[in-house]
Amino acid sequence: MSAALRDAKERARSQHYTAGTVTTDPDGTLWLECSCGTVLRNGPTWSLDEHVRLHRAEAKYLELSTAAPPGIPRLVEARGRAAG
Repeated sequence: MSAALRDAKERARSQHYTAGTVTTDPDGTLWLECSCGTVLRNGPTWSLDEHVRLHRAEAKYLELSTAAPPGIPRLVEARGRAAG
């Protein structure tokens, strides 16, 4: 893995972590805040853990997409760049 992609993974990991305790609202909703300020919650068909995992995966994807060299064939268009 290139240094740029390694750095992108580390940026995502260091900018999206949860700390503190899970809070339970009166209606039973569980939530926890990410270091980026996003509030992660459970829902009617997903758990808090699933939301946390999805949030981290999306953050990692966005960082890697931004750092990837142009011309690499892609499944999804990178922001501001056409798929190669």
